[in-house]
Amino acid sequence: MKSRILTFVMLACISLLAPMLLSSCAQTSITSDKIGVAVSILPLVEFAESIGGDKVTVNVMVPPGASPHTYEPKPSQMTALANARLYVKVGSGIEFEISYMDKLASINKAMLVVDSSKGIDLMKSDDPDEPGMDPHIWTSPKNAVVMVKNICDGLGQIDSANKAYYKANRDAYIKKLTELDESIIKGLDSVKNRSFIIYHPAFGYFARDYNLTQIGIEQEGKEPTAAYVTHVTKEAKEKSCTVIFVSPQFSQKSAEVIAHEINGAVIPLDTLAKEYITNMEAIKDAMIKAMK
Repeated sequence: MKSRILTFVMLACISLLAPMLLSSCAQTSITSDKIGVAVSILPLVEFAESIGGDKVTVNVMVPPGASPHTYEPKPSQMTALANARLYVKVGSGIEFEISYMDKLASINKAMLVVDSSKGIDLMKSDDPDEPGMDPHIWTSPKNAVVMVKNICDGLGQIDSANKAYYKANRDAYIKKLTELDESIIKGLDSVKNRSFIIYHPAFGYFARDYNLTQIGIEQEGKEPTAAYVTHVTKEAKEKSCTVIFVSPQFSQKSAEVIAHEINGAVIPLDTLAKEYITNMEAIKDAMIKAMK
């Protein structure tokens, strides 16, 4: 709690100093004509770079290895926003943005904020103990197409002279996302066991799109109770699940307990890798192997 209060104090100070920061960064703007883009999470880096090409430089707020559910931004990251002309937020309710988005936007009021979730049909969380909408929209390639279109619109808005360039890049990347979607459909078509177990239930949209059932271990963002671990263990045996997926940003303790009870294995899946398409292909392959 003290850490979060200190962070807000620092952000407030930086907000007051924003005009001076903008002035001090003027020389950088003169020497580089690239558009500064800030994004909340790593998958958005590939989206923005694929559309912006050589006309943008992209910085991420939640760094590798950190969780957007718990991360607190560093003061140095705030100063970097002084050069950004565009901020791409996930927009689906991740805790990082709920806690800090208003303050981030106030640091550079000239910065256009794009909501990448605009037009996406948000679904309820799979966790019955954590009511609300599932924020993990990027785990669906179909959703990624919408997110990419929103980013393209934002870049075209602040740099209308290069709209055609951004649209061409958008269409080329959407083609790759469509091919990814088709690859996942084809790969999972022969899978008979349609259920999978994962510690942090981040694949709700993925499960919806590809007719799978996600079974989450985590409860309300915390380690599950012993009773719930027993419940998931029983469900794993009933559904013949032999793999427990875990994200590197979260604890493996409960997953290892369940894996031991079912004589299974713990397999890492990273929902927050920068290399989005490559990572989603790897996730597909891991699920096919686990659910045969």
